[in-house]
Amino acid sequence: MEKINKKINTIEKTNQIKKINQIEHLLPEEIERRSFQIIGEELENRGILLPREQEMITKRVIHATADLDYVRTLCYSEDAVATVKRLIQNGADIVTDTNMALAGINKKALAAFGGEAHCFMALEETARLAKERGMTRAAVSMELAAELEKPVVFAIGNAPTALIQLYEMIERGAFRPAFIIGVPVGFVNVETAKELIMETDVPYIVNRGRKGGSNVAAAVCNAVLYELGRK
Repeated sequence: MEKINKKINTIEKTNQIKKINQIEHLLPEEIERRSFQIIGEELENRGILLPREQEMITKRVIHATADLDYVRTLCYSEDAVATVKRLIQNGADIVTDTNMALAGINKKALAAFGGEAHCFMALEETARLAKERGMTRAAVSMELAAELEKPVVFAIGNAPTALIQLYEMIERGAFRPAFIIGVPVGFVNVETAKELIMETDVPYIVNRGRKGGSNVAAAVCNAVLYELGRK
């Protein structure tokens, strides 16, 4: 029995050493570059060639999620990337549906183009109106965002009710967003809300299905900002 235990310990130690040897020792600034290299290699191994104008966004979303499914589920309206880049360059604001997405957006890069990022979810007015009208705070926050006196890019990563409210406002002619990033995550009304947005004439980047999240919304925004910053 003692010999067996020694053999097991030796095998476990050998496996542990192998794992340690597999660790890549990289400086912080090298980690992102290496991550994108791995993403590129995995896409190439699968024979996937992304459209050039969409590549920087799709890859950054994959980087944020470690999920290659976004290659097939991210949907872009015609000229979506050129449109959102032009809006940001001309000083459009970004409105999110969570403070998490707001925190993830590079606000310094956005400010360089004259834009500002907002989230109205935590305002007392939002909570009051939502309670009085029997609505979600996300839906009310979209109405408050519509009062901004400049073009707005909506980055929705959590609340399908935010997308539904935007859709209803568009349909009745009350408001037309400049652009919608529709990537909420979840099970209730998520897929339907995304499909409704894709039926409007508003330019969009939408992730079909249940996947998404605040990190995805921020990743899409940052991909555009970083691309513009390199020019």
